Amino acid sequence: MQLGEILDGSFSIYRRHFGLFMRLSLVLICAPAIVGVYFATRAISNPVGAANWVQDHVAATIGFGLLVLFVWIMISLLLKAGTIRIISDSYLGNEPSLGAALQFGTSRIIPLLLVAICKTLLIFVLYIGIAIVVAVLGFIGRLLGMGGLFLFLGVIGGIWLFAYVLCGYSLTSMVVVLEDLVSAFDAFGRSADLTRDSRLKVFFTWLVIVIFTNILPSIVVFGVGEVLGRESPVQPFLSLGTIVLGVALAPILPCALTLLYYDLRVRREAFDLEILSEQLGTR
Repeated sequence: MQLGEILDGSFSIYRRHFGLFMRLSLVLICAPAIVGVYFATRAISNPVGAANWVQDHVAATIGFGLLVLFVWIMISLLLKAGTIRIISDSYLGNEPSLGAALQFGTSRIIPLLLVAICKTLLIFVLYIGIAIVVAVLGFIGRLLGMGGLFLFLGVIGGIWLFAYVLCGYSLTSMVVVLEDLVSAFDAFGRSADLTRDSRLKVFFTWLVIVIFTNILPSIVVFGVGEVLGRESPVQPFLSLGTIVLGVALAPILPCALTLLYYDLRVRREAFDLEILSEQLGTR
């Protein structure tokens, strides 16, 4: 499939199963959101008391923050796995359901968590390494009287390397969810192999989806907020609307990457989609 076909198929699946995507999000987000709103309301109603409590219970505050982070990560992974299952069922001609998506997401949560942790560590190490190299190049360039040029080349090279590596590992979640691996860490090698010679296609797929689902909505919301004024009573609702819009549009990127995954498997491995359909049906 060409980029346009992937995008068209992604938006088509998203429109067709929008209600199912939203029910999946509500089931997973509803309870944590209610708890979060409760604590936020208590803090806003008594900010001085909340600040004093935090100062008196630093350890408890840190522990609560780590718990919130862990719950958010688990919900995100469940949403991703469930979304991929819905997309796969739709693409393979099966009837997707909320129960199957939740059950499937739960069964894949541990390997997804391991892959997410490793990918986060990889991004951190890559970022630090690129920053050090750019700083060294800038220093050498300054000694040679070409600091600006060396710094520019270092930044461009760092951005290229960062994008190249992340595009290579962009399908790890799809591999973990849709393939039977000996180890979750094998997903990195599988993703790199599938995206070999196709990383530019992966990059432009990601870029177009991010522009449509993140950048443009943020610009619109920001523009409306500026027109209304920062002191407008509508501002809190705009912030809430941004969150809701982000949740509503979140399935589009997994849609595109899942279709890209299938396209690469068929092209590179002559994979029979009926076999995968049967495999998914037995899980």
